[in-house]
Amino acid sequence: MAQYKKEHPAIKSKLHPRNKHRERYNFEALIATSPDLKNYVAVNKYGDESIDFFDPNAVKALNKALLKHFYNIPFWDIPENYLCPPIPGRADYLHYIADLLVKSNEGKIPKGDKINVLDIGIGANCVYPLLGNKEYNWNFIGSEIDKVALQNASAIVSKNSLDKQIVLREQLNESKCFQGIIKPTEYFDLSICNPPFHGSYAEAQASSHRKLKNLTKELTPNPVLNFGGKSNELWCDGGEATFVKNMLLESKQFGKHCHWFTSLISKESTVKMAYPLLQELGATEYKTIGMGQGNKVSRLLVWSFLTREEQLKWAKEKW
Repeated sequence: MAQYKKEHPAIKSKLHPRNKHRERYNFEALIATSPDLKNYVAVNKYGDESIDFFDPNAVKALNKALLKHFYNIPFWDIPENYLCPPIPGRADYLHYIADLLVKSNEGKIPKGDKINVLDIGIGANCVYPLLGNKEYNWNFIGSEIDKVALQNASAIVSKNSLDKQIVLREQLNESKCFQGIIKPTEYFDLSICNPPFHGSYAEAQASSHRKLKNLTKELTPNPVLNFGGKSNELWCDGGEATFVKNMLLESKQFGKHCHWFTSLISKESTVKMAYPLLQELGATEYKTIGMGQGNKVSRLLVWSFLTREEQLKWAKEKW
């Protein structure tokens, strides 16, 4: 029996205005599109239809339904224990970076296959290229160091007939983001990245403990990472700050090959580190875009080495 009927806002105002997921999930419609989701939907203690967001299989079933219902992506799957990203948040990232291109394109979002995006660490889920192609018809190149992830992403691309729009490349040097991926004659309008946040497995587990305790008010001895994640997806030596610092330093070498570099940032301390470094590197523009999904606050760090004149020339010649 429901404790009480919880009041919900009609619109999730923290999400980007173009985000398809600003309204509450219509599970009846989602189940009609993806019947397997029905196995995970139940009425919660507040009297609302929902899924158990602590169940990785339920989260994956919801993702499959969202991708099929809203983006006409018939096939999507990931191997066990690989990162299962929240679709609304990933869509938000793409809508905000689309806005970055507007000011160089007479106030319009450039769409179509003339826009090329580099996804650093595409992951087994391949979600950013799927959403970006369906929303804006952009082309993507996705890099990845994990062979299993690369193989799974390749299957997703092929089974959705997107081989021409999404190209995958293996990164053989795990300490590099752009070297070995960007060819001398290639230019990208955007680069995107969801860096590993933690510095170790223990740090990732501790974060899960805190998250679950905050949500359930109970201590969970062995928390399950409900959105999954392998080591290279969740943690690396030095954590987010070291990863982002290395990416900033390397981006300088490719400053004329990318209109806008971007990265998701979880920690405010990383932004404080990045700003003086970007100034030292000679970035012409950099800023942080705030994003929100539920109680979670995320940040997008964006930077460019092109002057305003070079940005306008880029748009005129390439778009």
